[in-house]
Amino acid sequence: MAVNIEVERQEGESPVNMIRRFSKRVQGAGIINRIRGIRYYARKKSKFVEQKKALKTIRRREEVQELIKLGKLIEKAPRGGRR
Repeated sequence: MAVNIEVERQEGESPVNMIRRFSKRVQGAGIINRIRGIRYYARKKSKFVEQKKALKTIRRREEVQELIKLGKLIEKAPRGGRR
C-alpha cells in the first residue's frame, strides 16, 4: 500500500519549516510505524520449538537442583531485590 505525501512550499516559508510539515504528515500517516513493524518483525515460533525449549529448561533446572543437593554447586540468592 503506497502512500504519497506531498508538501508544497508556502509563501515566505523557510525550508526547515517545510521539512517539519512534511515530517508531521509522514508521522500522521503512520508510515514510520508500519515500516518499523516490517523491519523488526519476528516470526512466531512453532509449537514444537516452544515445547522443545520448555523441556530443555525443565531438564536444566532439574540438573541444577541435583548438583545443589550433591554439594557441587552453590545455591545463589534469588534475584529481584526488595519488593
